Amino acid sequence: MKDDFVFVDEFVSGIRWDAKYATWDNFTGKPVDGYLANRIVGTRALCAALESAREQAESLGFGLLLWDGYRPQRAVDCFLRWSGQPEDGRTKLRHYPDIDRAEMFEKGYVAARSGHSRGSTVDLTLYHLATGERAPMGGDHDLMDPISHHGAEGITQAEARNRQYLRSIMEACGFSSYDCEWWHYTLKDEPYPDIYFDFPIVEPTKETSKGSRVLLTAAKRQFT
Repeated sequence: MKDDFVFVDEFVSGIRWDAKYATWDNFTGKPVDGYLANRIVGTRALCAALESAREQAESLGFGLLLWDGYRPQRAVDCFLRWSGQPEDGRTKLRHYPDIDRAEMFEKGYVAARSGHSRGSTVDLTLYHLATGERAPMGGDHDLMDPISHHGAEGITQAEARNRQYLRSIMEACGFSSYDCEWWHYTLKDEPYPDIYFDFPIVEPTKETSKGSRVLLTAAKRQFT
């Protein structure tokens, strides 16, 4: 893994995660190329900003739950191949009920060159610290539908308020939102704005774990 990329859970205290593309619970219906471990990876700059976001969320009674961070280019290529395959209906109702696979790209829900591959974009939501339950947002991760857009009609006041909580927290900590997906945020001052990486996400060896601890200590010194 590139030196400036780390496992987010090793840098952001108390973070929860469920790397959807490493599981069968995503719009393709199976683990995606490049996701060989259920971990979230990102740049150290991303992690520093997420730590601030976690603190702000905690002050409001929320925690952060991450679904995706760095995304290898090979995963994006996998999405492109999948979009050209015959429809089998396994994930359509949950993830893209009113569009065809190819329209995911046309409508901006999936990109052939994803900001995730630059390492400073995250998909995330809020959960209640008191109960551990996810805050209702009016639609789940990767629901490719207008109801997932910021300002969408058809959601409850509580769901709209929770989306606004998340947006306010993230924007206050240096992230920009994406109009079509309430869960998608990119660090404004991302360190690699023009580079799309392709290394796979794998569990670390003992040697790389040691290196991560060194980087973690250095990052804490830098951002505290």
